[in-house]
Amino acid sequence: MYQPHKSVLRSPSLSTEAGPFTFGIEEEYFIAEARTMRMAARSRPKFINECKAALGGIVEAEMMQSQIEIATPVLDDMAEALRELHQARTTIGAIGARHGLSIAAAGTYPLATWNEQQITPKRRYKEIREELQIVGRRNVLCGLHIHVAPPENSSRVDLMNRAMPFLPLLLALSTSSPFWQKHRTGMKGYRLAAYDELPRTGLPAIFRNEGDYHMLVDLLVKSGAVNSEAHIWWAIRPSSRYPTLELRIADSCTYAVDAVCVAALFRCLIRALWRNPTLHADIVPMHRLVIDENRWRAQRFGIHGSLIDINTGTLRSIAEVLDGVLDLVAEDAEALNCRNEVAHAKRILARGTSADLQLEIYANARDKGLTKQRAVHAVADWLTAATQQLGDDIVIPQKAALPQKEEARL
Repeated sequence: MYQPHKSVLRSPSLSTEAGPFTFGIEEEYFIAEARTMRMAARSRPKFINECKAALGGIVEAEMMQSQIEIATPVLDDMAEALRELHQARTTIGAIGARHGLSIAAAGTYPLATWNEQQITPKRRYKEIREELQIVGRRNVLCGLHIHVAPPENSSRVDLMNRAMPFLPLLLALSTSSPFWQKHRTGMKGYRLAAYDELPRTGLPAIFRNEGDYHMLVDLLVKSGAVNSEAHIWWAIRPSSRYPTLELRIADSCTYAVDAVCVAALFRCLIRALWRNPTLHADIVPMHRLVIDENRWRAQRFGIHGSLIDINTGTLRSIAEVLDGVLDLVAEDAEALNCRNEVAHAKRILARGTSADLQLEIYANARDKGLTKQRAVHAVADWLTAATQQLGDDIVIPQKAALPQKEEARL
């Protein structure tokens, strides 16, 4: 979860409290047996404990024992976010190697089979398992969650409403789940198709105001239908624990630099919506249905598809949509000092998302005569290697004068 504490990689001059447009990133990774590349159905407590000892409170076990989650502290610098993610991934990867384990950042893991996975023995997860039954057991999925704190007294519900038209683009840029249960799905982002089995997922409703949103939450909680607001798992939601708006639609990005790009775009969009209250102010329930259609198109085609323009009723390529968004947030990228991170979205379009690269590796393996099973293994091999890389053409900027005693920590 989003951690409001100071990171040892932070400049001492930065505030440790959430402020306007500060942000945090949560990433979920799969844990695989390094020798076989199969998912590690049962966790190894020593591995988890060593990760926590090395990285502190940013590491948590996930509901499935075959997954692990990291969360950055509150940040206000995108270059620092890249360092945080890279150090977390490489540290967990190095510890995993000593235990015969690897990690993979992707929306789905190509060799995963849901019926072999075990729930982490925690009371909270047992309660969720009891509520969700088989759909909970099938939740072998990893996402990228991004928190952005709008200025104090902003309406997070209003910002949520008006941010929704942009969500399909962010999904398309993050797609990393073309495989499910060892098979190609024909989709670039299958994760949300599986996630939609769960209740209270997908896009939220268009709320008239904060009062309507809280009326729904109160109804669900007071009736006993859910234990807390945290059990609302929409693609975007006001955080129940922090003064943030949380993006949840994105797949876990295999390259850390892609994750930071999606975070930078979301952060800039929230600022753009805040400074321009008329942007998407006319959004109505019908628009939500169009956005949901665009969400499907992003799942199916990724960056190679097109999205319906709500204003003109025409289809626009992802490249055209991205150009419009980059123009829209140019002022915000300048103000938040993340021009390079936002511009990286163009690189994703040119190079392809993780889903595109996974499918290319699979096709190349099949062209060489490998069986489908061996080809899927080749994809898993690439995922575990690429997860610890920043990106195929990225060199991480170095931070000067890190405290020597804390080199192993974030």
